[in-house]
Amino acid sequence: MRRARSWPITWASRRCARRSPRRPPGPRRCWPASARASGATSPSCRRRPADRLPSSRGSRPTSATPATLAGSGPWRACAPGGVGKKGKKKATTDMTILGVDYYPEHWPADRWPADARLMHESGLQVVRLAEFAWARMEPAEGQFEWDWLDRAVDVLSGAGLQVILGTPTAAPPAWLTRAYPDILPVDAQRRTRSFGGRRHYCPNSPTYRAHTRRIVAALAGRYGGHAAVIGWQIDNEFGGGQTARCYCEDCAAAFRQWLRRRYGDLDALNDAWGAVFWSQTYTDWEQIEPPGLANEKPNPSHGLDYDRFASDSWVDYQQLQLDVLRAHVAPAQFVTTNLMALFTDLDYFKLAGPLDFVTWDNYPTGQTERWGSQLYPPPSDAGADGQASHAYDVGDPMITGLGHDLMRGLKDQPFWVMEQQPGYINWGRYNPTPVPGVVRLWTWEDVAHGADAVVYFRWRACLYAQEQYHSGLLRHDGAPDQGLHDVRALKAERALLDAVRGATVAAEVALLLSYEDLWALDSQPHHGEFGYLRHLFTYYRALQRAGVGVDIAPPARELDPSRYKLVVAPTLHLVDEAHAENLRRYVAGGGHLLLSIRSGFKTTSNRVVDTPLPGLLRDLVGATVAAWHSLPPGVTYLLELVEMDGPSRPKSSPKAAFTARIWAEALEPHTAASLARFTGGPLAGRAAAVVNHVGRGQVVYWGMWADDAMADAVLGWMVEAAGVESAAAEVPPGVKVLRRRSGADEFLFLLNLGAREASVLLTSPDLTDAHTGQPAGRSVQLAPRAVRVLRRAL
Repeated sequence: MRRARSWPITWASRRCARRSPRRPPGPRRCWPASARASGATSPSCRRRPADRLPSSRGSRPTSATPATLAGSGPWRACAPGGVGKKGKKKATTDMTILGVDYYPEHWPADRWPADARLMHESGLQVVRLAEFAWARMEPAEGQFEWDWLDRAVDVLSGAGLQVILGTPTAAPPAWLTRAYPDILPVDAQRRTRSFGGRRHYCPNSPTYRAHTRRIVAALAGRYGGHAAVIGWQIDNEFGGGQTARCYCEDCAAAFRQWLRRRYGDLDALNDAWGAVFWSQTYTDWEQIEPPGLANEKPNPSHGLDYDRFASDSWVDYQQLQLDVLRAHVAPAQFVTTNLMALFTDLDYFKLAGPLDFVTWDNYPTGQTERWGSQLYPPPSDAGADGQASHAYDVGDPMITGLGHDLMRGLKDQPFWVMEQQPGYINWGRYNPTPVPGVVRLWTWEDVAHGADAVVYFRWRACLYAQEQYHSGLLRHDGAPDQGLHDVRALKAERALLDAVRGATVAAEVALLLSYEDLWALDSQPHHGEFGYLRHLFTYYRALQRAGVGVDIAPPARELDPSRYKLVVAPTLHLVDEAHAENLRRYVAGGGHLLLSIRSGFKTTSNRVVDTPLPGLLRDLVGATVAAWHSLPPGVTYLLELVEMDGPSRPKSSPKAAFTARIWAEALEPHTAASLARFTGGPLAGRAAAVVNHVGRGQVVYWGMWADDAMADAVLGWMVEAAGVESAAAEVPPGVKVLRRRSGADEFLFLLNLGAREASVLLTSPDLTDAHTGQPAGRSVQLAPRAVRVLRRAL
C-alpha cells in the first residue's frame, strides 16, 4: 500500500488578505481591500470569469468573476497558495485527526462560540462545514451572503479548530430549480424528480454545470487562501438516493457522444451490442436512447454501456469541480469527496482516481441492516455462518470491514472517514442505539483498517426536517450524548492514535473487485440468488476468519507477486487480453491465484466468448468448463476433495466433503490436476475444481458457488501454500485481527465487537501491549466491545 501524501494541519499567524490596507510583504502580494474596492486587481489574484449562464424568464444572464462574487471579505484576494511562508506555522503531521460535521446555519450565532470551545476541549481538531448551505450562501441568483460563513470559520479557527469546506452542490436551492427546471433529473420511468430533498440535479445539465462552476468558484475564491481551511469536500455522496442514473434529454445527448467516442462508428457499436438480435440495428446515432422500460429487459450490452456512461458522467462532473477548486485554492488544501462504501452504482475506482485521498461515510448499524440480507446466505443454508446476532447495535464487523478495505484499496493508501456514526441513525428500519463505548470502538476499527482521520456526523442532533431522529455528539437539547463521552475517552489514547497515522496496512492478499462485472451480472444473474458482492463477500469473510489482511483491488491494477502472495478473483466475468496478461505475469512470477465460477465467460462488450470457457483464461486455468448448472433451491450436488501428493495436496480439513448450491461447473482438465470431484447428481465423477502450475506460481479454479466451509477449506490451503502470514492461529466470531506497519514497528489491532469475552491465539510471541509496554503473551483475552493494540519491532 502506498503511503498517502501527508496533508498538514496548518496554522497561520496572519491572514492572507488583511482588513488593513497595508500591503503584506513577500513576492505573492495580496492587494488591500481598499484597492480592490476601487476596481484595481492584483495580477496574482485574477481569476477566469465564470461561465455565462442561460437566462431565465427574461432575466439578464449572470456573468461575474469569483473576485466580485466573493466580495471584499477579510480572506479574499489571495492567489492559490497565497498564504505566505513568513509567519506560517505547521503543527505536526504525525497525528490521527478527529473531527466533526457541523451545521452552524442550523443554530443561533451566539451558540457557535460555546460549540467551538466544547469541540476543542473534547479533543476534536477539524470541522466540516457548508456542504448543504447553498441557499444561505446565495439566497437569490447572484446575491451572495458570506458574513455568516466568515463568522463561523472565524469562531472555529479562533478556538483552535481547522475547517473543511464542502461545495454545496448536493442541494440546489428552490430558486434555482424554479428558474431552471431543466436541471432536474429524470428517472427510468421518465418521471422528473422534484424539489424538496437533495441530489435533485442532473450532472449532464449544461445549466447546472454552469451554476456549479459559479458557486464553487465563488466559494473557493473567498476561502481558498484562508489559513484555517485545510481542505475541500466536493458535493456529498454522489448518486445517493437512487440518483446515479438520469434519463433526461441532456443525458441522452451526452450518451450518444460517449458512444461515438467509444466506438467511432455505428457498425462497431452494432457489432459490439449484437444489435442484429431482435432487429435492434441502429442506422443513426439519434435513434439511440437511454435504456428504459421496454417490453423486455434492455439489451445487456446497451445496459452495461449506459451504466458505464452514467458512472463516467459523475466522474466528469466531479472533475469539473476539481478543476475549479484547484484553480483557486492553495496547493496545501486537499480536495476529496465522501463515498458510501458498498454503494455500487458508480465505479469508485474511477471516481477516486483524481482525488487527493478517499473519504467515506461509515454507518455500521445502517450498513448492516441495508446489506446484511444481500451479503449473507439465508439461515436455512447448511454450512453458512449467517450474520452474527450481536451485530444489531455495533454493526456487522465483516460488512464494515469490507467497506473499509474497499475504500483503502481505491487509491491503495490510507483514507479518511468523513462521516462516522455517533449513535443511533434515522434512515434504517430499526435504528438501534449503540451501547456505551461503541463509538470509541468504531474509531479504533476505522484506524485499524487504515483510516488517518475520523470525522463524526454530526455535532448536535437536528431539531427539524428529515434528520430529526439522527443522533449527534450532542443531544437535541445541546447536552453531551454518549457519543461525545466516547470521543472524550480517546483523548487518553491520543499518543497511540498518532503513532499509527500514515502506517500501511499489512496485506499479502488481494481480492479483485470489478464494478463492471457486478453491473453485467446484475443484469443477467441466471439465478435468483446469484449476487456478485455476496459471492465475493464469502471469500472475504474466510480470509478475515483466517486472520489475513486483505486489499481490495481492480482487475486492471498491476499485481506484484512480491507484494501479494495470493490473489482471489471470485468471478472475473468480463475479461480482455490486458486482464488475462496481467494475471499471467503475476502467476508466472510466483503468485498464487484463485479463480472461480463464471470467470472469463464474457468480453468487455458483455458478449459471451466464442471460444471454450473460461475464454482468455483457459490456458492459465489449464482446463475448460464443459457445462454449468444453475441449481434451484433444494437442488444440491455433492463433491469431495481429491487425495493428492506434493505441493498440490490440499490442507487437511475436518470436512473433506461439500455440498454445491446455486451454481456448479463441470471442468475438463488439460494441463491442470483435479482438486475436487462431484460425487452425486448429473455431474458425478467430473472435476469440480482444478489446480494448474504456471511458471513459478499456481492457479486454482473453484467451479462451485462457495459456502463458508468451502471458502475456509480452499483458502486455508492456498494461504498455507502461498506462505501468507497470519497474525492469529484462529479468529473467534466477532473478533478482528488487523495489522498496520510504520517504519520499524508493526501494530496489531485486536477488536472484539462481540457481546462475549473472547480469546485470541497469536502466531507471534514478540508482541507487547502498546499502552503499557508489557509482554502480551501468545493468548490474549478480550472483554466484550474491547480493543487492544499490540506492538512489535520488525
